[in-house]
Amino acid sequence: MTNLYSRYPTLDLHGFDRDYARIMINDFIRDCYIMRVKKVVIIHGIGSGILRKTTKQTLLANSYVEDARLDIFNDGQTIVSLKEH
Repeated sequence: MTNLYSRYPTLDLHGFDRDYARIMINDFIRDCYIMRVKKVVIIHGIGSGILRKTTKQTLLANSYVEDARLDIFNDGQTIVSLKEH
């Protein structure tokens, strides 16, 4: 079975702490925006929900993000739509 979002750039946050995750998310989003990528995937896992909450808060504050939603098939990842240039 192929992952529906496997063709999109992906950032895997497993093993990161909250602060490092924020830095990585913002750097990843900025780089993808510069490269004119329209959708990206951020894998935060399920666990206790700390990285999911951090991901949501970070994406809400990021000016390059148009929309961010949990994947309906896998709530351990968030699908992010970036703004047009």
